[in-house]
Amino acid sequence: MAQDATGIDLGTSLGYLLKEASSALRAAMEQALQPLGLSITQYSCLELLAQRPGLSSSELARGAFVTRQSMNVLLQAMERDGLVTRPAEAAVGKALPARVTPRGRRSLERASTAVRAVELRMLDGLTETERAQAFGALQHMVRALRADT
Repeated sequence: MAQDATGIDLGTSLGYLLKEASSALRAAMEQALQPLGLSITQYSCLELLAQRPGLSSSELARGAFVTRQSMNVLLQAMERDGLVTRPAEAAVGKALPARVTPRGRRSLERASTAVRAVELRMLDGLTETERAQAFGALQHMVRALRADT
């Protein structure tokens, strides 16, 4: 593919390939989670809360890559659906730390299995060494891009 002096050759652009991989991963995860009645953001929220109980909505928003407003709406819906619980009033400050309910844990178990299957499909054909190298390279890229912010 030809490239002009100011353009990016999409065929060799690592950034474009990462975006394409991200889009393909998101689509595969959405397809795997849809029969379970969960969105990717709901799954992310449940996974984060299971690993770090009591996170505030701001902390969850950062971890799930959404705005605080979106996370607040999501948490309200998840609370209504019985997946999470939050106290009626903040013990300290304004934060209402969320916790996964037993129903939420059951949903998370099924969702984690589905998401893990997608990840394994994505990595199929790679050796353990190649997987470790890819993981290390992506970690390095994230650190490099965040170093200036």
